Amino acid sequence: MAGKPPFQMPEGDYAGDVTCQQAWDELARNKAAVLVDVRTQVEWQLIGKPDLSAIAQEPIYLQWVTMQGVNENFVAELRTALAERAVAADAPVYFICQSGGRSKMAAMQCTQLGYSRCYNVAEGFEGELDEQQHRNSVSGWKVAGLPWTQS
Repeated sequence: MAGKPPFQMPEGDYAGDVTCQQAWDELARNKAAVLVDVRTQVEWQLIGKPDLSAIAQEPIYLQWVTMQGVNENFVAELRTALAERAVAADAPVYFICQSGGRSKMAAMQCTQLGYSRCYNVAEGFEGELDEQQHRNSVSGWKVAGLPWTQS
């Protein structure tokens, strides 16, 4: 790793945490709003993806981590993806992961890029662990009954 700077964790603020339902409602109401799913490709394939087709939207899929570790190109890839969609700096950008950890970091990173309304979908796609240490029963996109698909 000589010569390669270590990955820098984001610092600072973001617009805050929202529920899955709040994110869905804003995505349905505001066509400028965007959902960015920062889970891994394996999670998208095996666990499922948010389905925004009913509201004529499509999430941006961008891995915050990969099988090799933290995606050091995440910020550049995020900048490119938002530019390709012509996302305005004041448009709501919602980040989702499994349970709200990676998506919070991504929201902070996006805020550092100059986007002023970056939100963490705090419940994530699968939600918190229940008493048996299982997901998909306490909270999350799926438990909220929001549309999703699975390969």
